[in-house]
Amino acid sequence: MLTGKQFDAVFAARVSVGDGVLVVHARPNGLGAPRLGMAVSRKVGNAVRRNRWKRLLREAFRAAQHDLPPLDLVCLPRLRGEPTLAAVSVSLTTLAKRAEKKAARKASGGERRT
Repeated sequence: MLTGKQFDAVFAARVSVGDGVLVVHARPNGLGAPRLGMAVSRKVGNAVRRNRWKRLLREAFRAAQHDLPPLDLVCLPRLRGEPTLAAVSVSLTTLAKRAEKKAARKASGGERRT
């Protein structure tokens, strides 16, 4: 995902899931393949840390993209420490699948689970 409009559409869909490593905002895209967007703020750290997060997110997405549901995903790091590729990969895969279920429930007008 490249444009602000695409990011705004994902945030407007109001489907988000998170864990200790990432927060993932998602929206079904109808393309048959997932797309990745990243929002890594300065709260994460200096430019070196922000770029490391982005590299790890891109690599985790690249490795798992054939197993991910067809969603537009915007990932925000939650962990302030040093991320590992294994942790980011597991988190991204798990959260994308949870987001798919949540988006499907929301689209069908399903009840919210408490």
